[in-house]
Amino acid sequence: MMNLTLKQLRYFEALIQHKHFGHAADASGISQPALSMQIKELEESLGVPLFERAARQVRLTRFGEDLAPRVRDILRSVGEVEDMARLAQHTMSGRLRIGVIPTIAPYLLPAFIGHLKQEHPTLDVHIRETLTPRLIAELSEGKIDTAIVALPVSEPAFEEVTIFEEDFVLVRAESDASRPVPSAADLQLMQLLLLEEGHCFRDQALSFCNIRSSLPREGLDGSSLTTLVQLVAAGLGITLIPQMAVSVETRSAAVSVARFPAPQPKRKIGMIWRKTSPLSEQFQQIAKIVEVAASGLR
Repeated sequence: MMNLTLKQLRYFEALIQHKHFGHAADASGISQPALSMQIKELEESLGVPLFERAARQVRLTRFGEDLAPRVRDILRSVGEVEDMARLAQHTMSGRLRIGVIPTIAPYLLPAFIGHLKQEHPTLDVHIRETLTPRLIAELSEGKIDTAIVALPVSEPAFEEVTIFEEDFVLVRAESDASRPVPSAADLQLMQLLLLEEGHCFRDQALSFCNIRSSLPREGLDGSSLTTLVQLVAAGLGITLIPQMAVSVETRSAAVSVARFPAPQPKRKIGMIWRKTSPLSEQFQQIAKIVEVAASGLR
C-alpha cells in the first residue's frame, strides 16, 4: 500500500512551481535536504521518478506531468475541507489568500487590509499581487482563495461579484492643463503611454481609444502606473490611469489630471472565487469591506 502524505504532495507542487529544490524549499519553509528527502520518498512510494534532475533546475517526467493536475485537485479539495471546518466554527479566521492585480493593489490594499483586520482580527491574510491570467490560474489550482480583479473574467468555474466602478482619467504635462481634453479619436494620434502586454488595464485603455492591441507600439509601454506617470512628467507623452491611483501617482509628478467628457472610460472592479468554495458567504462579506475601503478612493 502506498504511503503518500499531503506534505509530500505540497512539496511536489512547490517544486513544480519553482523548478529548483532550493527555491521550493525556501518557499515551503524547510531545508533543501528535507524537501529532497520528501520528494525521494514520494517517488519511491509511487515506484516511478517524477522529476528529471539537472544542474540548475528540474523538469517533470512524463508521469510527473500526468500526476500534477491530480495533485492540484487533491490539494484544492483539502483546502475546501479546511474552509468547511472554518465555516463550521461560525467565525472568519485562519489563513486567507487574496490575489490582487497590480493596478489595484498599491491603492486599495492599505485601506482594505485595515478594515479587514478590524472586522476579523484572527484572519491570517496573505496577499498575492500579479496579473489577471496568473491569478485565474492560481485560483483554479487552489493556490489562492479569492481575487480582486477587473471584471468580467468570464470563467464558468468562478463566482463573480461586482463591487464598484471607477473612471479612467487623463494624465498629461502640467503645461497642457488648460488645453481641451482630447477625444478618444484624438488619443489615437497622440503619444499614448500604456502598461505592457498582459495588464487588463492596457486592454481597457486601448478599447476606449479604439486602438487595436495588435498594432506595434515600440517604446510606449511601461511595467507600472508609476513609470507611466513619471514618463509623462518627463514630457514623453500622455497616459490614462484609474481614479484610485491619482492621489498616489501624481503627488510627486509634474503632471495635470483631467476627466473625459461623458461617456467616461471606466472599469468594473469585483471579486472572484471558485463556485465550489464553501466560503462563498464569507467572500460576500469581504466584498462589502472592499467596497467600504474603496469608497474613499473614488
